[in-house]
Amino acid sequence: MSFNKIILIGNLGRDPELRYTPQGTPVCSFTVATNEKRKDKAGEMQDFTTWFRVTLWGRQAETASQYLTKGRPIYVEGRLRLEEWTDRDGKQRNTLEVHATDMQFIGGGRADEAGATGTKPSPSPDNPSSDGEVSDDDIPF
Repeated sequence: MSFNKIILIGNLGRDPELRYTPQGTPVCSFTVATNEKRKDKAGEMQDFTTWFRVTLWGRQAETASQYLTKGRPIYVEGRLRLEEWTDRDGKQRNTLEVHATDMQFIGGGRADEAGATGTKPSPSPDNPSSDGEVSDDDIPF
């Protein structure tokens, strides 16, 4: 048995890009930055940022493109993949990519300003929070 699940709480690095497959399925892509503080080699506290590319599909893709903007905090669940590619200079590059299965808005933002409703997920056994907010009790670490 194997298991691949990642949970990210971070900020959008750019506005989402919405496109459609030839079959008409919505696909939304954006980046999420997570930050952590740790000591560097000199013993000084430093901020370290890790960037993830995130892809959402279907109705969640449309919702993300409508309400998310650069800098907005977000909660994302999905499967992590390491994408390997060659850049223009011929150098081998790696990118962490998340194929998202769930997304939740955190805090205020465009959705709250516009008075939007229906953007928060409904309760389920995996997501007991009915208000869509992530509390400390929801974070598994």
